[in-house]
Amino acid sequence: MKGALLDSILYCIAFQHDWRWTLAAGIVCVFGVGTAYQLLGRARAGIGARRRNLAMLSAMTGGLSVFATHYLAMQGYDAGGEVRYAVWATISSFFMAFASIGLACLVTLARNGPVARGLGAAIAMSGVAAMHFLGVAALDLPGLIVWRADLVALSVLGGILLASTSAAFLYGRAGWRRFAAGACGAVSIVILHFGAMSAMSLEPRMGADVTSFTVSPGVMTMVLAGIIVGIIAVAAIAIWMWWMSRASALGQLRQAIEAMPDGLAFYDGEDRLVLWNTRYAEVNPELSSNLQRGTTFREILHIGLSEGLYADAVGREEEWVEERMATRAARATTIEQRIAGDRWLRVSDRRTLAGGTVTICTDITELKRDARALAEARDAAQAANSAKSQFLANMSHEIRTPLNGVIGVAQALANTDLNARQQEMLELIQSSSRTLQVLLSDILDLARVESGRLELTDEPFDLGRAVREAAQLYETSARDKGLQFFVEVAPEVDRWIAGDVVRLKQILTNLVSNSVKFTEQGFVSLTALPGPVRDGKPTLQFSIDDTGIGFDSETRARLFSRFEQADGGITRKFGGSGLGLSISRQLADMMGGELDCESEPGGGSCFILTVPLRLADAPVVNAADDSALAAGEDRRLRVLLADDHPVNRKVVEMILAQADIDLTAVEDGSQALNAARDGDYDLVLMDMQMPVMDGLTATREIRLHEAALGLARTPIIMLTANALPEHIASAEAAGADRHLAKPFDAGELLELVISLPRAARDAIAA
Repeated sequence: MKGALLDSILYCIAFQHDWRWTLAAGIVCVFGVGTAYQLLGRARAGIGARRRNLAMLSAMTGGLSVFATHYLAMQGYDAGGEVRYAVWATISSFFMAFASIGLACLVTLARNGPVARGLGAAIAMSGVAAMHFLGVAALDLPGLIVWRADLVALSVLGGILLASTSAAFLYGRAGWRRFAAGACGAVSIVILHFGAMSAMSLEPRMGADVTSFTVSPGVMTMVLAGIIVGIIAVAAIAIWMWWMSRASALGQLRQAIEAMPDGLAFYDGEDRLVLWNTRYAEVNPELSSNLQRGTTFREILHIGLSEGLYADAVGREEEWVEERMATRAARATTIEQRIAGDRWLRVSDRRTLAGGTVTICTDITELKRDARALAEARDAAQAANSAKSQFLANMSHEIRTPLNGVIGVAQALANTDLNARQQEMLELIQSSSRTLQVLLSDILDLARVESGRLELTDEPFDLGRAVREAAQLYETSARDKGLQFFVEVAPEVDRWIAGDVVRLKQILTNLVSNSVKFTEQGFVSLTALPGPVRDGKPTLQFSIDDTGIGFDSETRARLFSRFEQADGGITRKFGGSGLGLSISRQLADMMGGELDCESEPGGGSCFILTVPLRLADAPVVNAADDSALAAGEDRRLRVLLADDHPVNRKVVEMILAQADIDLTAVEDGSQALNAARDGDYDLVLMDMQMPVMDGLTATREIRLHEAALGLARTPIIMLTANALPEHIASAEAAGADRHLAKPFDAGELLELVISLPRAARDAIAA
């Protein structure tokens, strides 16, 4: 059947049609349908009114092309006599073609994808088939038309199938795909037309039919010529619109390139300059007069060398050029280039797919100047920070030294017989000394936290003992104010844990101190309980409750800020630096916990500290070392004290006078070294900052002397006002065994003086 259809089509074209009209019909069909496909593709990419206008133009072009193809072919049809055309039926066939192709365009634009395109092509070809048979019916032929149904069905179905398949799978965004799909659409129209014409035959008719309103082939030829001119005009309009759109896009692109704040140049595959914007010439003013199309990048580099632009290339010009060209050969590079006049350019080279290079130049001179200014500011800030740290260290030393004298003398005085009035005055001295000591510690802690030099230790300690010791410091003050004072440690947490006991006690004592300070009647309580489980890990929770003055939500928001207090007026009733809570919260954060509070004015307050709970084993304690003050020494201890401050020497002398100790005092490190070499001392108390020779140097010399002579190691305690972590590390590096910061506690000093020599003798005996 397919072979019969093909034979019939070829016979119809070769013998029943004039080849000239057939060729004209084919040309018009391919050209018109291809133009319609192009317009439809542009309509799909458009929006708004542009999309609508292009779709209507596509439908009009397709309808005119199909109509002209049919009637051009009919002009060449040999019917055996004159063929006339019924006007209204012919016009109806045109509208049939236009309506079906317009509907096909709407379907295709409504939804993207091969199904929509195939459906649109099927609708269009169905309309073309209807137009064909309606157009044939409009012919006034010398005979009756007889159709072969099988050939008609094959021609219609074959045309629809070819058009739908090509539209669904061949049509695409690329121009050639649109033209190819259009060509297949034209072939499908040819198959439908000539297949249907081959299925038609004329038989003689009896009598003559009278057609009311017909036109001759000549008139139809003129009409078809007008339609062809219209199709050509539409194609010209489409080409003009494409050219204008491209020119507009190129113009906009050129304007965008010109408006760029950076210099841009494009070099072709042979590295020749093709185009550049004004900014490219502005950032290269020395080269602007030499920027010409066709100039290679290597030539531009040599021009820059001749102008003395590249300071980095002086004395190695050719080598520098080769290095620059090698860098440019990479697919994407960015370099910073120093130009004469202390100017800097950031040059970025990007390769295109065609082998060209896009070069972008950015003037970063101001950025470089800002970077230098920032570096200078950073250095100045670091110098200022270093100076501040040195100042804090010096102030710590200068304040601790006299404060040590005050506290030490007061502690020594407390061991003498005093009347009630003298005892009261002594208590005032000791209270003021403790306040100064807390204030000094807060300031130094703040400095260490700011500089990031505050480090936490991780050692096992007895939590219950630590909590009770922290509370005990302020229990007497609470009792003196008539307050009830409670300390409760839950059995589940009254055990050994791991952490920094000193910093934990610092937080607790600060919170308990505040509660006692701000409470006039009622109670103060410290409770340690198991906290909530967080991230699958247990926590420890401390609650410090009181019935004090409390505070509102506004005060709560700023309470943990530095230098803030609930009572912040000039005539505030309560003293303090306003640093304690800020430092406590920062310490809690460093421990991996948190510190928060709840309160209301006049209703007391509750501070809640939550930290991770890490259980630890209790260390093994030697019963022989339980009391460092135990008697039984074979002889009196001989202690060497080196301190340039006479008050400190007197304080140590008064404290050590309570035990059986022979004390030798010297004023600088040099005298301490000579004394250590000449005498047999059980312990050395060494100040750090002294004239002639400082304590660190003296300690190192003593250790060298012991090593050279094979002597036993004499315990050395750094008894100094230098209390920062770096001072402790320096003392350990010099060979000191312990570091005791001024102002120190008399009991702690006595314990160290007695226990360290014993530990040293036990180590030697072992």
